[in-house]
Amino acid sequence: MGPAAITPGRFNPGHAMPHATFGDILLERATDDHPGLRFEDSSWSWREFVAEAAVRAEILRAQSREYADSYADRPERYRRLHVGVLLENVPEYLFLVCGAAMAGVTIIGINPTRRGAELASDIRGVDCDVIITDDDGAALLTGLDTGGAGSVGVESARWRELLAAHAGSEPRLDETARDPHTPLALLFTSGSTGAPKAVMCSTGRLAMLGTVNYRGLVRSDVTYNAMPLFHGNALMAAFAPSAYVGCTFTMRRTFSASGFLPDVLRFGATYVNYVGRSLSYVLAQPERPEEAHTALRIVFGTEASVHDRAEFARRFGVTPGESYGSSEGGVVISRTPDTPPGALGVAGAHMDVAILDEEGRECPPARFDADGGLANAAEAIGEICNLSGAALFEGYYRNPEATAERNIGDVFHSGDLGYKDPDGFFYFAGRSGDKIRVDSENFSAGPIERILDRFPGVLVVAVYPVPDPRTGDQVMAAIQLEPGARFDPAAFTSFCRTQPDMGTKWAPRFVRILGAMPVTATRKISKPSLRRESWTEPGEVYLRDPSGDYRLLTDVDRSELLAQYETHGRRPAGV
Repeated sequence: MGPAAITPGRFNPGHAMPHATFGDILLERATDDHPGLRFEDSSWSWREFVAEAAVRAEILRAQSREYADSYADRPERYRRLHVGVLLENVPEYLFLVCGAAMAGVTIIGINPTRRGAELASDIRGVDCDVIITDDDGAALLTGLDTGGAGSVGVESARWRELLAAHAGSEPRLDETARDPHTPLALLFTSGSTGAPKAVMCSTGRLAMLGTVNYRGLVRSDVTYNAMPLFHGNALMAAFAPSAYVGCTFTMRRTFSASGFLPDVLRFGATYVNYVGRSLSYVLAQPERPEEAHTALRIVFGTEASVHDRAEFARRFGVTPGESYGSSEGGVVISRTPDTPPGALGVAGAHMDVAILDEEGRECPPARFDADGGLANAAEAIGEICNLSGAALFEGYYRNPEATAERNIGDVFHSGDLGYKDPDGFFYFAGRSGDKIRVDSENFSAGPIERILDRFPGVLVVAVYPVPDPRTGDQVMAAIQLEPGARFDPAAFTSFCRTQPDMGTKWAPRFVRILGAMPVTATRKISKPSLRRESWTEPGEVYLRDPSGDYRLLTDVDRSELLAQYETHGRRPAGV
C-alpha cells in the first residue's frame, strides 16, 4: 500500500470502507434484535444495547455544554469533551464508548493499575474534563491533582437521575460523530522516556478495525472478552468486529484464570481474545475433561509462548492464532500455519514491513547456524518498521515530539527490534530503550527508578527488563548502596508495598546489589552490561517470591528458573 497523500495524525486506511465511522456501525445495529451483550446474569439485544448507548450520548451532549469553556482554547481537533472512564469491564463502560461514538466526544480509558502521582499525570496530560467512575475508582483519585477534572459516580444518585432524565433517547449521530477523523478514544501506552503517551483512535479507525474483521467472525459467533477495556486489544480485537458482524459479545468484569472455562461453557463462546500471559494462567489451572468440549473455534491474542500455544491446542482442541501489533496500529505481523515456532509471522495485509538499521537502510536477512542460532545478529537485527505505516498511526495526544519519533515521512517506526529470515518470516529481538512489558502492560524504567531511589541507603539505582520465561519481560533493578549501608530485604518488601505511586506490575522481580554501578565512557550507567549479567551471574541477587517477599536467590532457584526457560523455548539474558 502506498498512500498518495498522508496528513500527519489523520487516519488513512488506503482503501474504501463500508462504514465511515463506528457510529454508523451502531446505527445499523439499532434495529437488530439479535443478542448483543451478555454480562454476568444480564443480557441486551443489539437494539437494547444501542438504545442504552443513545441515553449516554445525550448525557455526554449535556456534559459537553457544561464543560464547553474548559476545552474552548484547545486546538480544533481536540475541541470536544474528554471523558475519562475509570471502571472495570462493566456494561456502563461500553455504553459510554458507544455513546461517545454517537455524540462526537472522546473517551479516555484510564489504567487502574497506575497509582498516585503517575495516575494523576496521566489524567492531566489528556485534558480530562470529567471522569466517570465507581467507588473503587474514586478511592484511587482521592487527594490527586487531576487538573480540575470533575467526576461522576455510576453508583451515585446523580448518575441515576441523568439516566432517568434522558431515558428513551433516539440513536443519532452529531456532525462531529460523522467525521471519521474525530478522536473517539485515547488509549494509554508508554514509551522509553517514561512519560505515558495516549494513542489516538478515531471513530473511523475503530470502524475500519471492526469492518476488516481479521479473525473472520460470523453472525452466529459468541465472543468472550476478559481483557481490560482500557486496552486496545479488547475494543479492537473483540468488541469492534462483534458490533460490525452483529454477533454476541460477552465479557467478564476482570480476568480470572479459574473462571475462564466456566465462562466459556456458560456463554457458549466460540471466540476468545487474550494478551500475553493470560493463556499461561489459564493453563496453570487443573486440566478438566470439559476443556475438550467447548464451542471454541477461534482463539486470538499476542505474546503467548510456543509451549503455551501447543498446550492450549492439546487441551482445548483449538490452536491460538497470534499477531504482533500495538495500539498505534502502524505495524501488524500475523502468524500463518507455516510460521516457524519462534517467529512472529508475516506482514499483515497492506503492511509493507521491513527491518531497518539506524540509517534507515533495510537489514540483510537472517542467517542461522546448524543449531538454529542467529549467525549474523549484528547486521540482521534492526527496528521493525512499516514503510507506509505513518498513514495508519494517528499520533499521540498533544505529543508531537513522540509522534515524530514514530512517523518519519511515510515510515512508521515501532521502536521494537527484530529480524527477518529469507522466507519472509519476522522474529522479535527485544525492545529499544527502556521499555518494559509485564503481563501485557507497557511501562518504562524511569518512574520505577525514581521510586526506588527513595529507599533509604540507595546511592544509585537502575531498572531494566530481563526476559520472562514465557513471554514479555520481568522487572530487574540494580542498586548501589551508600557506603556502609546494607540491603535489608524485609525493609525493601515493606517499602515496595507501601509506595502510593508504585504501579501494580512495577515492583522488581530481581534486585542485584552492586559495589559499583557499571558505567560507560561518558559516565552513564551501562544498562547493556546490567542486562547481560541479569540474575544469572553470581552475586548478591534477591528474588521476589509469589508472596511478594524478597529473599536471596539460591542456586536451586537459578536451576528451576533456567528449566522454565528451557520448557518455553526462551533464553534469559546472560545465557
